[in-house]
Amino acid sequence: MRAQFVLSEIGVGLRRNLTMTFAVIVSVALSLALFGGSLLMNEQVNSMKGYWYDKANVSIYLCNKTDKANFPSCAKGAVTDEQKKQIKADLEKMPIVQSIQFETTDEAYKHYKEQFGNQPLATVVTADQMQESFRVKLKDPTKYEVISSAFQKRPGVQTVEDQKDTLKSLFNLLKYMNWGALGVMFLMLVVALLLIVNTVRVSAFSRRRETGIMRLVGASSFYIQVPFIAEAAVAGLLGGALACVLLVCGQQFLVNDLLATHIDVIQFIGWSAVLTKLPLILATGLLMPALAAFAALWKYLKV
Repeated sequence: MRAQFVLSEIGVGLRRNLTMTFAVIVSVALSLALFGGSLLMNEQVNSMKGYWYDKANVSIYLCNKTDKANFPSCAKGAVTDEQKKQIKADLEKMPIVQSIQFETTDEAYKHYKEQFGNQPLATVVTADQMQESFRVKLKDPTKYEVISSAFQKRPGVQTVEDQKDTLKSLFNLLKYMNWGALGVMFLMLVVALLLIVNTVRVSAFSRRRETGIMRLVGASSFYIQVPFIAEAAVAGLLGGALACVLLVCGQQFLVNDLLATHIDVIQFIGWSAVLTKLPLILATGLLMPALAAFAALWKYLKV
């Protein structure tokens, strides 16, 4: 098979169906960019889980004088010094506890003002309405239930809260967003595949005279199909390259220049994560259209 003939046929086919080729390139680029973005987002969520779950504490909130009517364990009023000493001693005896930090009402009020100081309710909340608490870091964060069962109904304890439950809601939201991106990606992928099939068939129909002559002189089906498959592969490879450009620009301008400079509490994934995805994007952009074109021509060129 002459390489010059194949290359010339590819050029003819791409120029003859320029509009549809452009549509294929754009649709492949968008679908692969969403695919790569979904992979990176999933890696980012897993990285955040590992970082924040490790830092999540179990908080044991103690009764104050305003909790008597609302919590059965606070029926006898605010927590006493003796109860606080006993709770701390029991925590120190537990092998799953890594560290214990006590937070006073003044410290709790300060943290509350830092987080919610711009809300109207913050102006009427006073320090004596806040709860003292023990912030307990566990060696194994999955052992939260051990702390909860031991202290939840103890006199002087208002409630036991695992901060991981709050983080779980955030990560669930990010997971649903990732699924949404994957859904859009699959939709764009279907559109790209349909465009590839239609483009290849239009190209084959417009050159039916040439392919007929080639078949009469003994050319094999594979020899006839190769230029069409190569056309789809080139268009897909261009779309994959454009998707790589979009991912690189997204990492630089969206993540590095915007998000990373304004959100300090999140450790965003770096260039290594992006660069490892680019070969997969290019390989998918090359193989997916080629296989779609092969499937489209399987029966068409037998007619």
